[in-house]
Amino acid sequence: MRIGVLALQGDYQKHIDVLRRLGVEAVPVRTADEVRELDGLIIPGGESTTIGKLMKRFGVDDAIIEKVQAGMPLYGTCAGLILMANDIEDSDQDTLGLLDMTVRRNAFGRQVDSFETDMQVAELGPDPIRAVFIRAPFVTEVRNGAKTLASINGKPVLIQQGKLLASSFHPELTDDTRLHEYFLGLVASSQSLVVSGDTSTTGGGND
Repeated sequence: MRIGVLALQGDYQKHIDVLRRLGVEAVPVRTADEVRELDGLIIPGGESTTIGKLMKRFGVDDAIIEKVQAGMPLYGTCAGLILMANDIEDSDQDTLGLLDMTVRRNAFGRQVDSFETDMQVAELGPDPIRAVFIRAPFVTEVRNGAKTLASINGKPVLIQQGKLLASSFHPELTDDTRLHEYFLGLVASSQSLVVSGDTSTTGGGND
């Protein structure tokens, strides 16, 4: 299993460290060719506008879309969530347009409004996870089979649609690896489907 972390901008190394602690081959990714060699990809937090422009400049955006359409799981955190959405409120920013949701940027406030909280995620078991929010977005609408896995005060902050996963918060900044493990489970499931010749569950539904 080869998992990439997009390394064009942002704090990608933390994700790599978590994945390697879990015994996974994890590599920084900066080119379209590197994307094509992956079984799964994480888009980390950072400046979503900058990451989006760099993806387009190097053709990484098209490579990601092609791989996802072929069945590759994708996980975006914070800026990654924004870039996966097909709609951003009050913005004409280019995105990958892969996940059927509308997002609001910096929805929880500025850097000084960053916070941590415990949050229940049924898919991860009975114990809450510690979620770190830094200039975080939240989701204002989900559509077409996208599912909210966790919310804060009614605001969706963890979304899944098929093999696509997105969180407003930063799980890589805590010692809890369950969300990364959950994503790796999506990758393992996707590999099983590829072996059987079925990649039809890459979007529009939940596993």
